[in-house]
Amino acid sequence: MVTESTYLRSLATLLLLFVAAVPTFAANNNALWLEIDGPIGPATRDYIERSIDKAVAQDAALIIIRMDTPGGLDTSMRDIIQEILVSPIPVITYVAPSGARAASAGTYILYASHVAAMAPATNLGAATPVKIGGLPKPPSPDKGTKPEQQDPPEAKDAMSRKVINDAVAYIRGLAQMRDRNVEWAEKAVREAASLTAEDALAQNVIDIVASDMTDLLKQLNGRKVTVLGQEVMLDTDGLMLQHLEPDWRSRLLAIITDPNVAYILMLIGIYGLIFEFSNPGAIVPGVAGAICLLLALFAFQVLPVNYAGLGLMLLGITLMVGEAFAPSFGALGLGGIIAFVIGSIILMDTDVPGFGVSLPLIGAFALFSSILFTLVLVMAIKARRRPVVSGMEELVGATAEVIADFDGEGKVRVHSEIWTARTCSPVAKGQQVKVTKLDGLTMWVEPKNSQAAEDQL
Repeated sequence: MVTESTYLRSLATLLLLFVAAVPTFAANNNALWLEIDGPIGPATRDYIERSIDKAVAQDAALIIIRMDTPGGLDTSMRDIIQEILVSPIPVITYVAPSGARAASAGTYILYASHVAAMAPATNLGAATPVKIGGLPKPPSPDKGTKPEQQDPPEAKDAMSRKVINDAVAYIRGLAQMRDRNVEWAEKAVREAASLTAEDALAQNVIDIVASDMTDLLKQLNGRKVTVLGQEVMLDTDGLMLQHLEPDWRSRLLAIITDPNVAYILMLIGIYGLIFEFSNPGAIVPGVAGAICLLLALFAFQVLPVNYAGLGLMLLGITLMVGEAFAPSFGALGLGGIIAFVIGSIILMDTDVPGFGVSLPLIGAFALFSSILFTLVLVMAIKARRRPVVSGMEELVGATAEVIADFDGEGKVRVHSEIWTARTCSPVAKGQQVKVTKLDGLTMWVEPKNSQAAEDQL
């Protein structure tokens, strides 16, 4: 007889067999790897933030950021670091492939990560804020002093020192949080120092040197990291990597936040609106111009823009539009071009590579605009020299026919219209006379034959 306990044991065995027969995927059996390739800007920040949110939603075990960057914008870098620091999932930053670098902003992100890794033949460092004067000058060879004995390449003014000290405090805090080399972190900011992957590992700047992703996962297995104040042991055995590429929004943001693309969009917007205002009803140029101009303004809003440069650009736009409406023989147009070009040169308030407007692009715009307004000026001069063909002024010099004999005041026909006319010489019916001037609704005329005789004399 089957007892109740035997029945329950059999049922439990069947359930275990059923569970074993169905393929299962552990919630933490996958890792997302992201890629930063190029300057760090608003699009990179958006990509990293959205990817970390997606990793949290998928309950991923790890987030690996493969990085190769010359640096980037300070605001975007700090936003990315904040996302890493509050991430409930360990974030591993891996400078790869061989030949890649984590310069400037990349060094800060590497220090902020739970695990910092590099591939052989990569480097990091040069974290001096380039906005205040770029990289330091090399030591003078004639003094014979070692590089480490040189004075720190800090800028002299108070604002520059403030920026340097803020950057030093920031990276020191990250180094202390992750228990990495604090002294070298400060040196990377004050002296723009750099290290290779092997030297960085030896000096406790990074945690791992891995040849590829497989080697990286192997070295991560069993490593302990601190995530939100709690110690976590990484288990990467059998971990599946999923590459998360930027979505359409991040790709679109990357395109329109390119300073050169934003600049071109503004130019298209300007010329579209000028054409629409000059030819009301065209519609297409106005719509396209408005869209491009709004996209450009959005891009400038998220980029480090110098407002003096933007103000000069807007002044230039106003002057060029004014030239289209009220031709001033080039004065407004030329002034607008000069203001717009100067504003374009100083528009980007940063020296970060990849975040400046190309000088050849500015030159091409200046040349194109100069040619355009030269043509407008030539057309205006030609139009001014043409005889008047409409209005009251067109009647002066016109030929009229006398309706009836008169001496003093009478009637003449001109352009199928009958006008009151006055003359100093007698005229006969049917005679051709010339209009010399207008006095209200009265014409002053003179015989054409007398004018011809005077011309012959």
